[in-house]
Amino acid sequence: MTREEIFEQLNEVFRDVFDDESIVVTDETTADDIEDWDSLEHINLVAAVEMQFGVKFNMGQIVTLKNVGEMADLIESMI
Repeated sequence: MTREEIFEQLNEVFRDVFDDESIVVTDETTADDIEDWDSLEHINLVAAVEMQFGVKFNMGQIVTLKNVGEMADLIESMI
């Protein structure tokens, strides 16, 4: 899977979790960029990403992620 394909799927997940079809995530996107992205939605987002890509993150991986680009890198390394 290419990085572009990962981002296409991430966009779908983010749009679904946050119920906002206008969301377009980039490498630099953080929780500050999406209005409803709080700690509860972060849990829902991580679960949805894991399901979409068939991966399982550990807590250490999740807490070190600084932006969506790092999440994409992690996904890329796991699939």
